[in-house]
Parts: sequence; structure tokens; C-alpha cells
Amino acid sequence: MEQTENKLEQIARLFKENNLLQEDAMKLKVGGKNVPLILRSGIEKIQSNQDIKVTMDIVYLSEDLKRCVIKAVGQMGDNYIETFGEANERNCKINYAVNLAEKRALSRIVLKLAGFYQLGVYGEDEIQEDSRD
Repeated sequence: MEQTENKLEQIARLFKENNLLQEDAMKLKVGGKNVPLILRSGIEKIQSNQDIKVTMDIVYLSEDLKRCVIKAVGQMGDNYIETFGEANERNCKINYAVNLAEKRALSRIVLKLAGFYQLGVYGEDEIQEDSRD
């Protein structure tokens, strides 16, 4: 009988496969749960290790530059997906909506393609300040 990996074992395997170190991730208490987050350094390691190709386009940018939506298209081998990153006055307190939308789009596309997202692992830029405990 073949034993399958549990969620924590899968995450540990993905960390090892992508040469992630403890400083590339953190856990954050959100809504009473500990949510694993990959930091920017980890996102870039995963993208490089998995040879993930990403292109992005701004699909919406408000005139005042306070709201932005970026579409990311990513490919890893034969896998191809699209996703979005967004920023607005409610979830971007630093007035760099384009920058934050780009970070969110990149995190999502990389983590989805590499198999982290379906295990409940997110990018650090996806957690809004007001959702943290």
C-alpha cells in the first residue's frame, strides 16, 4: 500500500526542491489560523529553480494611480496559467499601487505553477494589513 504525503510533507518537499531556506518564508496568524507565506526572496528562487516564464500587462490603472490591476501570464514546462494582481486604496497603504499589483501577480503565478498555492501557501504581498491578527 502506497502512502501519500500529507500537506506538511508536500510543503517540505517543495521547499527542498526549490532550495528555500527558513528566511525565505514565515507563518502569519490570519483569522485565527497560521498561514504559511513565501517572502519575495523565496518567490524569486522558485521562479528561477522552476524556470517559470512570466509576462505581465496592466489591465487597469486609475488616473490618480491609486488603483491597479495587472494580468500575469506564466508558463512552467507545458503548464500555462493566467492570474491577476490588484491594489487599491483599501489594500495598499503605501501609494504604490502598480508596484504592489505587480508583486501580487508575480507571487500568485509562481506559487500556482510551482504547486504551493493549492497547499495554502501564499505570497507575503497577498495578505492585507487589516486581515492580520
